[in-house]
Amino acid sequence: MKLRALPVILTVVVSITLLFGGWFTYRQLTLHNPLMNIVNSYPGVNSAQVSINQKDVALKLDLKPETDLGSLVQTLNKQSADIIGARTLKLEVVDHSDDTLNQIWENAMFPVSQAMANRQYTDIPKTLEQIARDNSGITAKAEMDDRNVYVSLSNGKASKFLILPLGAQVTGGNA
Repeated sequence: MKLRALPVILTVVVSITLLFGGWFTYRQLTLHNPLMNIVNSYPGVNSAQVSINQKDVALKLDLKPETDLGSLVQTLNKQSADIIGARTLKLEVVDHSDDTLNQIWENAMFPVSQAMANRQYTDIPKTLEQIARDNSGITAKAEMDDRNVYVSLSNGKASKFLILPLGAQVTGGNA
């Protein structure tokens, strides 16, 4: 029995196309599109990019200055649990801060780091409330879940969103 090259090559090409095309379609319809619908329907989200692999789902978010980051994360965790499955959700927020917000965060970083190191998480909102009182036009907010502390600073035009993992050192200035 002699195998002909053309039918064998065509069979391999069609099989590979169906396999990878099926995987791409599955990923788009069951993972990417539903996740993007959840993210884009949340008020304050300008845009989002998603990257999905076997172990995690990475979301890069572009948020409006007054967006409630903690509530967004909570909504994502609730509504996307079936979509994400056992994957880890990793968030990155596009930085739209200005020099004023960066300076304010630099001044707040030490008390926030100290509160996190000492597990005195109730001191973080107090620090941020003090910042808001000391700097007119600045809104500062902190929220917490079982994994992270979410800090939001805004002056109406610019915003700074930080995701601080519990049990980690606070460093740098961007989420």
